[in-house]
Amino acid sequence: MNLKQLTLDVCNIAKETGAFIKKERKSFDLEKVDSKGLNQLVSYVDIEAEKKIALGLSQLNLNAGFITEEDTTEKSTKDLNWIIDPLDGTTNFIHDLPVFSVSIALALGEDILIGVVYEIMKDECFYAWKDGGAWLNEKPISVSKIDKLQDSLLATGFPYFEFEEMESYLAVLNSFMKETHGLRRLGSAAVDLVYTACGRFDGFFEYNLHAWDVAGGICIVREAGGRVTDFKNGGDPLFGKQIVATNGATHEAILKTINAHFK
Repeated sequence: MNLKQLTLDVCNIAKETGAFIKKERKSFDLEKVDSKGLNQLVSYVDIEAEKKIALGLSQLNLNAGFITEEDTTEKSTKDLNWIIDPLDGTTNFIHDLPVFSVSIALALGEDILIGVVYEIMKDECFYAWKDGGAWLNEKPISVSKIDKLQDSLLATGFPYFEFEEMESYLAVLNSFMKETHGLRRLGSAAVDLVYTACGRFDGFFEYNLHAWDVAGGICIVREAGGRVTDFKNGGDPLFGKQIVATNGATHEAILKTINAHFK
């Protein structure tokens, strides 16, 4: 595979889908929202966007399966898969908060080969391919050089449907509020990850995530020189539902704080 050309093709698909999402936002009606579960919202925009992405990727003639959020394609039994979140930040989109993105990745098992995250309202396309570096709108990006937790700005995502770990999570927030420049919660894990990749954040952590939330961003962070693990500094951040992504220099300190409260 020519990973570079494939990545650029995926960028075009993400941008075309983003244009559709942006157009639909102008006339979006809250009555068109459905619920998949507690605080798990979906609309026709998510579903149609996913169909557009799957069609575009299928036309690349790569023998790959699909792992998708909205289940518009058959579940994959293949090793090589496109991992798609057609609209990461659906709640933001529904409430007209302009932080939402398209996330697409190509993975061979747990090995992510390509990552693309298109932040729609800022027209910023972040992308990377294995051993090819990380890019934002054709310019190379890299993680920050902050090496002290006290000088860092972190991102996180709030639990919204499973609350068993809430006390531990709030204890972690309490610690980081005292140990860092601050915490931000944007509402799109894909955006949090790419902002870490380009140095806007120095680290990001969250739990109860799915592969489609993080796959594209993991690839971009790693290719930008960052580090990605689960909370225990091992395991699988792609399918394991826990993620810590940092510039590398802050990683151990962030893990230490998290593991002081999460058991």
